[in-house]
Parts: sequence; structure tokens; C-alpha cells
Amino acid sequence: MIDRNATYVDGKWTPGAAETIDVENPATEEVIGTVPDGTTADADRAVRAARAAFPGWAAASRTERANCLRRLHDGLAKRSAEIAETIATDVGTPMRIASRVQAAVPLTDIASYVELLQEDEPEERIGNSLVLREPAGVVAAVTPWNYPLHQVTCKIAPALAAGCTVVVKPSEVAPLAVYQLFDAIHEAGFPPGVVNLISGYGSGVGEALVTHPEVDVVSFTGSGRGGARVAELAARSVKRVTLELGGKSANVILDDADLGTAVKVGVANAFLNGGQTCTAWTRMLVPVQRHDEALELAKSVAEGFVPGDPLDPKTKLGPLVSAAQRDRVHGFISQGIEGGARLVTGGNTAPDGFERGYFVRPTVFGGVDPDSVIAQEEIFGPVLSVIPFDGEDEALAIANNSAFGLHGAVWSADQDRAIAFARQVRTGQIDVNGGAFNPLAPFGGYKRSGIGREMGRHGLAEFLETKSIQL
Repeated sequence: MIDRNATYVDGKWTPGAAETIDVENPATEEVIGTVPDGTTADADRAVRAARAAFPGWAAASRTERANCLRRLHDGLAKRSAEIAETIATDVGTPMRIASRVQAAVPLTDIASYVELLQEDEPEERIGNSLVLREPAGVVAAVTPWNYPLHQVTCKIAPALAAGCTVVVKPSEVAPLAVYQLFDAIHEAGFPPGVVNLISGYGSGVGEALVTHPEVDVVSFTGSGRGGARVAELAARSVKRVTLELGGKSANVILDDADLGTAVKVGVANAFLNGGQTCTAWTRMLVPVQRHDEALELAKSVAEGFVPGDPLDPKTKLGPLVSAAQRDRVHGFISQGIEGGARLVTGGNTAPDGFERGYFVRPTVFGGVDPDSVIAQEEIFGPVLSVIPFDGEDEALAIANNSAFGLHGAVWSADQDRAIAFARQVRTGQIDVNGGAFNPLAPFGGYKRSGIGREMGRHGLAEFLETKSIQL
């Protein structure tokens, strides 16, 4: 049992609220820890500490900020094995992904801003004006459970690099790795009040942070409904808002592509972290004449994702994070069956041998109507919809037939053809022939997938104000 009933405010750990929130292991349904159910008073205390620390941190040199971030990186790196095990335990991410992604990408997040701070601070002249970029102020970072550490570090690293101070509110569902992050923050020696941690529910602590008069910037990652609520509340005091929300990404396999490779990579992407990934390629678009061949390939690959104990290094598919998430996914699978899609493998019953835990069968549907519920709604589970298309124009129309626009992919033997197609897809990122993730490239979405960008220079810009001085 891990008792983290504490807040981190003004550079020190202090006892948390009287009420606590249980943290579950989704593979066993057992309570494995507790965190505070924070109050609005806790949120106010954290914001005021951040406000008091802001002038000093904003005035700190780029070298000072880089040194603090470098020490944080090193402190996190020495905890990486422990962090991977924590995320495997409270999120249910298989260890092979928890180690390579969940614990590793946050290190890249931080290192990238250490490198940026080592460059000269840009200064721009426009006519008789000197244009400056200055820290935006106090940042409220409200983060989700699916990538609980990365979604914090990709916010606080650029915010701190910019000279902002931060209050973090992690998801109450899987918060334990964030406490390990703050152990490393404390060890790194940031000035008191520069980085603060308050746990609790979104409707309480989260809304208190978003509406606080001393918060200048809100950076939120989560559901579309949650993002709309954050934007509405923040608008009342005209705060800057960055929203990274959902996705329903299309994986478009053109007629000249290597079908076997594209399907194999596509299924693995769709099922990454149990499908609980906002960028997951959950719509696989294939030429109508190769639809049945693609289904057989997808079925074979999907059935290799055998559910298992996330702590077992051989496991490729762990449980979903909660009973509510499992039930939601089962509901979508039922809608797919009732809507006439062809269930190729999987279904809405528990996998054999899993009487406990929030496990879902890896599921593939074929012949999916591009306007159907399972092709339009973000399911957030291991469910893939295979959609046939007749010609490149129809493929593009289907790919853009979504309220979301976060990520996607296109495959072709002709890279120029694939790039030309990618240029026409209304999405914030798109991979050509399995192009690798780039942590320096801007990350964010079109349409209902959000507002603003994270990562690299574009992520840094979200935490800077622009000032013109006329000379």
C-alpha cells in the first residue's frame, strides 16, 4: 500500500487533505495506494506560492533554468525502472511499453528543453520595434491518466524553460508516478514555489485552478467534454488555454503500399497502451479490393495481443485503467455489432481466464461504415475499425470525415505520393510509411482535437508573451 497523502507546495511536502482517493491496480481490482482529495483551499495555497515565486524564476538566467531541468532529468532517470513498474501497476500499461515509452519519453521531454535553453535567446527587430518574448506567468497544468508522467513533463518542461511557475493537478485515477516526479523535483533544488503539486478531482481542484484569478495559463490534456469545460471556465477571466484532446486517427493504406507491414504496424499502433492513446490509428482505411486480405492480416496480428499481467515482460495487452473505461469500451463494441459491422475477432465479453481485472478482448471490425458510431467516436480501447475505400479521393474524404484531427498515417510505395496525400489530411501530425515520433516537432490537433501545440519550440511559445518596444 502506497500512501502519498501529501501536497508539494512552496518547496516542501506537507500533509494532504483529510479525505483521500483510492488508487486501484486495474489488473487485480485491488487498492494499491491513496492520494489526497484536495480542496479549493489547497489549490489557492499552491497558486499563491507559484505567484510569489514567479518574479524570481522569470528573472533567472537561461543557464539557471537549464541546470535545474538537467538535475530533474538526472533524478528522473535514476528512478526510471521504479516509474515503469508504478505505471504498469496503476495504469495497467505492459512493462515493455511502460519502460520504453511511459518512463523514457518524459526524459526526452526534459532533455529537449535543456538543449533549447543552451541556445542564445532570440531577439527580433521589426522596423523601429524590438520584439521580446517574456514568461506568461503562473501555469495550471491539468493532466490525464493514460500517459500520466509524459503528459506532465511535456507541460512543465517548456513552462519552466520559459520562466513560468507551475501548479500540477494530475489525474486522480493514476497519480502515483507524478509523486515520483515530484520527489525528483524536490531533489533537483528548484526554488520554493516554482513547481507545485495538488491532487484531487477535476470538478474540485481542477476547476479551482482554472478559475483562479492568479493563474495566467491553463494547459489541459483530456477528454473533449473536459476540454470544453476548461475553455468555458478559463474564458471568464480571459486566460490563455492550451487543449490537447481526443483523436480518431486514420491509417490510410494506399493501393501500392506494402499491405503486410502497414497492417502490422497499424494494429500495434491502434492497440498501444490498450488503445488508451489519443493518437491511436483506430480507423484503418484499405482499398476495397484488398479489404478481405487486410482483415485476415489484422485478425492474425490482433490475436497476438493476448491479454496478460502487465508486470510480465512478455505481455502485449494489459487491462484498461478502470471498470468505467472497460464498460464504456464494451458498450462501443456492442454498438458496432448492432450497427452491422463485421466482428472479425474479439467482442464484448471478458477474455478467457480473467474473472478479475478490467481486461478487454483485442477487437477488429471489418466493413465499417465511415459514418457509424465506432468510426466516429473515440473509443479509447483495443478496438480497430477497418474501412474500405474505392480510390484515393474517397480515401481522403473518409480520412477527413471526422470531428477530430490529431494524428494519422499514410502508406505508399511512392513516398512523394504519400506526402502529397498527407498534405491534404486535416490533422496536426501524420506519419508517412511509419515515420518515427519526433519530440521536437509541434504536437497538437485540428478541430475537436484541441487548441495550441506542445513539444519543441512551438510548445515553448505557448508559455511566452510577446512584447513590442518602439525605439
